[in-house]
Amino acid sequence: MALSLASVVAYAAAAAVQHRIAVAPARPGPFSLLTRGAWWLAVTLNALGAAVHVAALVYGPLTLVEPLGALTLVAALPLGARTAGRPVGRAEWRGAALTVVGCAALLPVTAGASVPGSGPDAAGATAVAAAACFFVPVALALRSGRPRMLGLAIASGVTSGTASALAQTLVHADDLFSPGSMLTTLLTLVLAVAGLLLAQAAYTGGLGAPLAVLTLADPVAAAAIGLTLLGERLHGGPLIAALAAVGAALASYGVVLLTRAGTRTGITNPAGANGLAVLRSP
Repeated sequence: MALSLASVVAYAAAAAVQHRIAVAPARPGPFSLLTRGAWWLAVTLNALGAAVHVAALVYGPLTLVEPLGALTLVAALPLGARTAGRPVGRAEWRGAALTVVGCAALLPVTAGASVPGSGPDAAGATAVAAAACFFVPVALALRSGRPRMLGLAIASGVTSGTASALAQTLVHADDLFSPGSMLTTLLTLVLAVAGLLLAQAAYTGGLGAPLAVLTLADPVAAAAIGLTLLGERLHGGPLIAALAAVGAALASYGVVLLTRAGTRTGITNPAGANGLAVLRSP
């Protein structure tokens, strides 16, 4: 759990930096982000978060590690507010509290999940990656501002969550240098980078709304893969299952409150934002 929380802090800091870049006046050229030190700081923070996240997967199942990622939104609140030069609103803190309580209620049922000994083969990993990539062209096809922003956030969450699921198979693989493992490693890296770039584009519409949607989509995608393909199981009786359901509802409502608050207070600058040019609407 400590590793998961360290990953949360790194991801939250990266999100705050990416949002600050996204709403800054755009520089000319499709590769202008590569000339910004802040962008490389965000990349470094994301890479650090990913490394710690993978380490957490060594000691815990996907269905435990991924739900804790929801706390990224809570950690990003004060960081994002400080970047924007404003205090955190009451609605934001209320949403954060509900998210924390909801995640805590999910822990009893997810903590007992079993860690799989092996994952899908190369063909299975390729199929999973292809399914995740389906969301990318759908998001890019959206033209208007808010639906496109949320679509990019969903695509980012799904690709990132799928990368986590594939990483779970790697940390428990018998041979990391087999053709199947090497293909899975490549797919994991591609999906992780895609998630990073999609998030950068989504943050041009603010921090709260896209991060909230991304935070929900990531664990949903990862948990679905873990439960259906990686052999993970949730443990506990009806009472624990009911507690988990209540926790999921509280966390979801908390994210909704954070999304609304972030939409009201977020700084948006779609016309001159530093999202990737290739991901912008024409």
